[in-house]
Amino acid sequence: MESDALDTTAQGAADSGAGLPQLNFEHFGNQIFWLLVTLVVIYLILSRVALPRIAAILAERQGTITHDLAYAEELKTKARAAEDAYEKALADARAEAQEIVGQARAEIQAEVDEAMKRADAEIAARTAESEKAIAEIRAGAMESVREVAGETAAALVTALGGKSDEGAIRAAVDRRVEG
Repeated sequence: MESDALDTTAQGAADSGAGLPQLNFEHFGNQIFWLLVTLVVIYLILSRVALPRIAAILAERQGTITHDLAYAEELKTKARAAEDAYEKALADARAEAQEIVGQARAEIQAEVDEAMKRADAEIAARTAESEKAIAEIRAGAMESVREVAGETAAALVTALGGKSDEGAIRAAVDRRVEG
């Protein structure tokens, strides 16, 4: 009996060892059934769990991208507005600087004009004073010339042997000095 059992086991091993068990046509029905069950389970898991999660993540990602683009556009608009405000402030500052320069020039010109008027008035006063002094000097010089000329004429007339007449000599010197 023992030998019968060994023969049966050897015979079974020889029959099953003849090839791959998955290629045995006797097992195809069972294999196809489990294949279909496995595919249905994978489909259900993917359609009910994994794909909705992936779709939610993609929708969230798209929403984030759209929000970020809108926010970037808003920041771009604000940057343009800030740049425009900066340019306007810069132009206003330049205009104000030009106005300040113009006012400073006008003030300086007014001060220069006032200084020129004062200098002209001082020069005119000094010129008038100098002319008065020159006129006094000229009058004094003319008087001295008249005296010297009168004395010289009287000395000449006396030296030539004549009698000097003070009134006639003075009249002659005045005519000659005047012109």
